[in-house]
Amino acid sequence: MTAVAVIVTVLLAVAGALTLTRIVRGPSVLDRAVATDVLLAIVVAAVATEAAYSRDATALPILVVLAILGFVGSVSVARFASRRNDQ
Repeated sequence: MTAVAVIVTVLLAVAGALTLTRIVRGPSVLDRAVATDVLLAIVVAAVATEAAYSRDATALPILVVLAILGFVGSVSVARFASRRNDQ
């Protein structure tokens, strides 16, 4: 079980680093917004992995709040971009 946890941690860290690279180098605001949403999904996966590894369910409300935050953020950016393109 420890080897699986180490592998998952390394994969999530690499995914986070690549996503941060896209946030910094993103050619447009929408690319950066999508990368930020992906980074939030990686954080949710990391918290869920830690909760599963420790068999502790106290992280579930945090997961719900992060999921709602990601959804609201994505919808807000999409609405902003659509209004910006209409003008």
